[in-house]
Amino acid sequence: MDSPPVSVLVVDDSAFMRNLIGRIVEAEPDMVLAGKAMNGLFALQKLEKLAPDIIILDIEMPEMNGIEFLEERRKQNVEIPVVILSSLVERGARVTMTALALGASDFVLKPSGPDSEDLHLIAEQLTHMIRSYGRQYQNRRRMLQTGDAEFQSPPGAATLPGSTRTPQNPAQLTSSAPTVRSPRFESALPSRTEDIAAPRRAAPEATIESLIAARNAGPHASEPIAAVAIGISTGGPNALRRVFAEIDPDLGLPVLVVQHMPAGFTEEFARSLDRICPLEVREAREGDLLKPGRILIAAGDKHLRVEKLRLGVVARLGDEAAVNGHRPSVDVLFDSVAKVFGAGTLAVIMTGMGRDGAQNLGQILTAGGVTIGQDQASSIVYGMPRVAWEKGHVQLQMPLDQVSGAISRLAREFR
Repeated sequence: MDSPPVSVLVVDDSAFMRNLIGRIVEAEPDMVLAGKAMNGLFALQKLEKLAPDIIILDIEMPEMNGIEFLEERRKQNVEIPVVILSSLVERGARVTMTALALGASDFVLKPSGPDSEDLHLIAEQLTHMIRSYGRQYQNRRRMLQTGDAEFQSPPGAATLPGSTRTPQNPAQLTSSAPTVRSPRFESALPSRTEDIAAPRRAAPEATIESLIAARNAGPHASEPIAAVAIGISTGGPNALRRVFAEIDPDLGLPVLVVQHMPAGFTEEFARSLDRICPLEVREAREGDLLKPGRILIAAGDKHLRVEKLRLGVVARLGDEAAVNGHRPSVDVLFDSVAKVFGAGTLAVIMTGMGRDGAQNLGQILTAGGVTIGQDQASSIVYGMPRVAWEKGHVQLQMPLDQVSGAISRLAREFR
């Protein structure tokens, strides 16, 4: 049975912007414009009648702005996902991070107009988010309506309108067992789209324990894990909030993160993570020393590399051309840490559109490092981790809710 189109509600006080976003939605055959609202108050009044699968929300609006809407949404236990239309200004970045903390799923830059040079890129990103978050919501709602006995709610989940049950975190919709496989994986794989899972090739006993045992029996058994590198894109802001909120306070390792995000947002994003993480989180600056227990977030529009000096390993920022369409690029970071830390690298590739990081994750694996990939069920977009998995560069594939535990466990095992 084919899924119905993803139904979209656009909330913006600008008639021009409502029409522009509406045209982007209506150009997609698997999407339908449920309606428009000029502020959060009208949007709340229309929710029951329109029953959208996703809401595209402006922040600055009269009567009820985007933040007030999200606060009211939380009070009313409305679980419909929200994507924020954000302005590229300092206040826009700060308020966007507040919106994410209040339960917004993601954000996209607001196009400047119909002739904007990057309109097609913003439209592509927005439709990908609509498709991913909207389908996910449709699936959860369908499970509730069919009374699936397997469906259980995680602590703190929001209730669907009109329901007495709460939806399960997408990371828990499938088996929670991580998947492990040999670094050498069959190359003869059929082609797939980003939303189709790669085959699971794990032996029944394959667990994080077997990965630890394999490393202990290998040539790098005596080499400690020295650094963690994470690459992530679409769906990343909230995924990283979850990982870093649950990370071991005694991790004792430097952590480097490339999150695809515009310039002007990463400093505020790092601050928002620092407020919920037991470790120090900051935007990477040129020459920053990598310290145990410090998390450095790549600055928007700057590649992040590391360099080993006599005083220690430092961060280097670069303005070189985009790689895989991105600056910062995950592949640039992974190439750098593979050369500096080698077998002492623990690398994680997570939810995101495209293939950035998938190639050079293989360099880390070849050097003897440990590689983890987020699984399909818990990824908003199973693109980057899928490509890495199919290339045979992922040793351990797991749900989002196990990533922080795996990082913490491997750091303790290989100090």
